[in-house]
Amino acid sequence: MPYAQITDACFSDAVGAHGLDRARFDALLKKAEGALTAMKSGHEDGSLPFLRLSEARDDLGSLEPLAARYREQFSDVVLIGTGGSSLGGQTLCKLATDLQAPRLHFFDNIDPHSLGRLLSAVDLARTGFLVVSKSGSTAETMSVFLLCLAAVIETLGRDATGRFTAIAEPGDNALRRICDEYGIAVLDHDPGIGGRYSVLSLTGLLPAMIAGLDAVAVREGAAEALAPVLIGAAAKDIAPAIGAAISVGLAENRGISTSVLMPYVDRLADFGLWYRQLWAESLGKNGKGTTPVNALGTVDQHSQLQLYLDGPRDKMFTVIMLDVAGKGGTFPADLARDRDLAYLAGRSLGDLMDAEQRATAESLIRHQRPTRIIRLPVLDERTMGALFMHFMLETIIAAHLLGVDPFDQPAVEEGKVLARQYLAESGGA
Repeated sequence: MPYAQITDACFSDAVGAHGLDRARFDALLKKAEGALTAMKSGHEDGSLPFLRLSEARDDLGSLEPLAARYREQFSDVVLIGTGGSSLGGQTLCKLATDLQAPRLHFFDNIDPHSLGRLLSAVDLARTGFLVVSKSGSTAETMSVFLLCLAAVIETLGRDATGRFTAIAEPGDNALRRICDEYGIAVLDHDPGIGGRYSVLSLTGLLPAMIAGLDAVAVREGAAEALAPVLIGAAAKDIAPAIGAAISVGLAENRGISTSVLMPYVDRLADFGLWYRQLWAESLGKNGKGTTPVNALGTVDQHSQLQLYLDGPRDKMFTVIMLDVAGKGGTFPADLARDRDLAYLAGRSLGDLMDAEQRATAESLIRHQRPTRIIRLPVLDERTMGALFMHFMLETIIAAHLLGVDPFDQPAVEEGKVLARQYLAESGGA
């Protein structure tokens, strides 16, 4: 497995009364078997198509010419989408190291100032666009798409619309109708895969391929994390089932209402945002669920750790550590000769990061805060694929334990209806 999950410090025998009782944990693991059986069946009969993506390869081959064209033709690529249509791709592209790849810009909010700055900063003659909306009617995505399309037509003419590619589910929808009118290619978004579960599909992997990343390795890592479920392993041997049982048990029996994901790796900052949507939108129903909080290494070590250690005991922590000891530049002894800096002499930046991530986890445990550690030997496409699959499985299992549907988001629709009502009342529609 590309990662190791260490959960000892989530239990009462390690952190006292604020941890989970082992008997309750065992009961939840037994209950989780139902979710594992359902996922195995959903993979076999195709009713959970996102689980099949980890073994698919043909679709990647069909995307390669498009990714190559974008890499060769454009210096900038703007991805227009929001939520699951954007966060997975953003997360993956943080791994990119290919300096020859286009600069990718993920535009997932609707701030007019930000869009104006972006369109002013790029050379439209050298800019490509990816437009992602599963429904083909997402208001935020469509509004930004229309403005970008108008800017390109005004600057380069109507025949410049080959600079756009759209992704939407099959059928009659606004995005497809506009693309048909302007000769814009549209790729199919599988209607059976919800946005927040789509990172292993073309919505996440096409941007990654444009950035020069290995999409096959992403799926291979995901397959490794899924494999124990498919072979029918017991819940006690499946890392996502263990994580789900701990989270739900702490929520129901210890009043843990917040789940903090705290990687120490900059490249995982957007992973925290991806996780936050997945967990919140999948579980926050019928008065149930826990609030996901994304944190980041020393940034939040210096801004949130006081609260985490000495504030309300309502949080579970997941600290993601990377093996970085000995890596990075070494502090020269002659520059670190000040008595207050002598501890740095001869050490590397990776040594300091390693010490701090371990110290934070240990401090949380000493303060009897339930803490899970996920250790990564390396951070690459394979590792990222495994993490994506782990947390998607963990979320679905947690939903089963809570008795909610992990694939819908009924409460979100109210805001969409009101926004359109307000726009109509203002004379904008």
